[in-house]
Amino acid sequence: MSDSASGPAPGYLDTRRLRMVAANAQLISIDIEGRAALADALGVQVPDNWPPDLYDRTTMQFALDELGDPAVRGWSYWYLQLREPEGHELVGISGFKGRPDARGSVEISYSILSQFRRRGLATEAVSGLLGWAFRHPAVAQVTAETFPWLEQSLGVLRNCGFTLEGQGSEPGVVRYSVNRSMLR
Repeated sequence: MSDSASGPAPGYLDTRRLRMVAANAQLISIDIEGRAALADALGVQVPDNWPPDLYDRTTMQFALDELGDPAVRGWSYWYLQLREPEGHELVGISGFKGRPDARGSVEISYSILSQFRRRGLATEAVSGLLGWAFRHPAVAQVTAETFPWLEQSLGVLRNCGFTLEGQGSEPGVVRYSVNRSMLR
């Protein structure tokens, strides 16, 4: 797949309440060092229960390995931080599971710290990243997988225009998608 030159350059995105910072190898390395180092690097408070669900050391190391290729930046994790006047804290992480494939499909993921859930922040982050992804001409579809009993996650997907495709890549997981043509 082509690199960021075929679409908007990564760095950060601002939504109404969030500043979303695209991870790079240095930032992931700092995150692995610990919360204090990450707080200094991002200039925000990092809550005691960082990292959020599904973003563990194994995941961080995978992202670090992937981000050795600068063209992956933007197609990996984005750190989600509250913008003023909402606060100045890290609230979660979202992003993609790699660059788009040959069909123009890319998978999105998201995880919000427990104390920031049920505020629409995941929906806001996913919506912002959908816009970013679809500004890349080669992206035709964004997918997401979740468990069918995670009502909050399903709500995020539905609110962002995703529709159920069927069974996901692992047992018990369902797959949702949104196509570029659906958003016009």
